[in-house]
Amino acid sequence: MAFSTPGPGALKSEINITPMIDVLLVLIIVFMVVVSMSKQKGLEAEIPRPANDHGSTEAVRTIVIEVGWAGENKPPALKINNQDVTWAKLGERLGEIFKQRAERVAFVQGDDSIDFEYVAEAIAIARNSGVDKIGLLTKSNTPPL
Repeated sequence: MAFSTPGPGALKSEINITPMIDVLLVLIIVFMVVVSMSKQKGLEAEIPRPANDHGSTEAVRTIVIEVGWAGENKPPALKINNQDVTWAKLGERLGEIFKQRAERVAFVQGDDSIDFEYVAEAIAIARNSGVDKIGLLTKSNTPPL
């Protein structure tokens, strides 16, 4: 059984790419329609607002206990949010501050020139006063008051 082919020479098989291009164009159009129909928003951003000039009556949320250099042969000076406190009154003052708060977080910032034992003692007093979380600060990452 034999059959004839038009023209001289051997049989050539070639891929017809026209249908594949048609399929790709249809897929591109479908994807463009799907993307344009989705009404998804981006991330929500809160824009900072300027502070009110007539004074804010909000309580300060960030509590920073500063342990600073007081001189030779003296225990370091203590401050809570830039208010002087003695070592004897530190626990009592922190107890007053955190009595009404649900968020019990404080930060301890110590000078480079003091021994770490004083920072550790301030942390221990804060823990005994009801502070749940205590962070350590350096001079470069002091939070805004």
